[in-house]
Amino acid sequence: MIVLPGSHRAAGLVDDAALVRAMLEVEVAWARVLGTPLSLGDWVPVLDPVEVEAAGNPVLPLVSALRARVSSPVHTGLTSQDVLDSALMLLARGALERVSADLGRVGVALARLAGEHRSSVMAGRTLTQYAVPITFGLKAARWLAGVLDSLSELEVVARNLPAQCGGAAGTLSRVADPVASASAFAGHLGLVWPGMPWHTYRAPVTRLGDAVVRCCDALGVMAADLLTLGRPEIGEIREGFVQGRGGSSTMPHKRNPVLSVLVNSAALQAPGLGARLHLCAARAVDERPDGAWHAEWPALRALLELAVVAASQAAELVEGLEVHVDVMARRAREAAPELLAERGGGDDPGSYLGAAEVFVDEALKRWEGRDVR
Repeated sequence: MIVLPGSHRAAGLVDDAALVRAMLEVEVAWARVLGTPLSLGDWVPVLDPVEVEAAGNPVLPLVSALRARVSSPVHTGLTSQDVLDSALMLLARGALERVSADLGRVGVALARLAGEHRSSVMAGRTLTQYAVPITFGLKAARWLAGVLDSLSELEVVARNLPAQCGGAAGTLSRVADPVASASAFAGHLGLVWPGMPWHTYRAPVTRLGDAVVRCCDALGVMAADLLTLGRPEIGEIREGFVQGRGGSSTMPHKRNPVLSVLVNSAALQAPGLGARLHLCAARAVDERPDGAWHAEWPALRALLELAVVAASQAAELVEGLEVHVDVMARRAREAAPELLAERGGGDDPGSYLGAAEVFVDEALKRWEGRDVR
């Protein structure tokens, strides 16, 4: 059963197989620290779910399979949380790379729309009612600003994803040179050594989660606007046509805005997952948590998958968007008495746009000047 529509867009990034590969990468990196480089080729163990349940986490079955395959020391000095936390950071790195790439596509499309429609007059709406005239370019520029902020936040988080290395209770007591070993371990993984273990200090996870949630927020605002503007009684935009997409099981006339619906759905789900990460962080007691850590993994993986899928869907959505400027202009003219009431009246909505075009240009300037490292 496909629980998340579009999950194929995230295939191989955060699923169980990807997590096992990431945990194995962590063990290989630690083996290098121990002075026993491993050569495993393409070998990836298949973990027995009964053994995973018996251990309470998937690390012990992985280590058992690894020790059965190699004779050199592995895992010595680490604990299960070191392996799983570090592996999740590796998964997060791959997911953030994909999300950022698709957000870049969204940004390119929105910048194009903002530029093309900087003067395309439409009705502005507040609290669902007519307000004053705006332009579709301004609306696209506002969406673009949200994408730019998300790209900046995700870049900072991705640069600072930390390795976890603390041993049984966060002291690295079984390692001869703990700090040097932890630093080397992080270096082998391409992660950051934060200076101490974070077994019960879960800010690295909540920071990551918050950045991903805000990304979904930005995409959700855009999707919700498009759903409103695409209603047949408004008809100012429409999702691009794709054969076989948006049909109904009973109504042959339907062409549902599936991508907008799914991106909007992701934005509604993400905050709950982010909140669960904070709840788990607040219950990370003792030196290793008794359940809060275990509740964290599925929430983080689900949030990462949600963002990967939503960013990909959003990119396809805006790249194929149909903008009906004639409908926008006609509706603005018809609603001129209301749209121009603030000014005291008139019949030309395009004469009352304030700094709309200036704001569009500012957003485009920011997009063109972004750091594209």
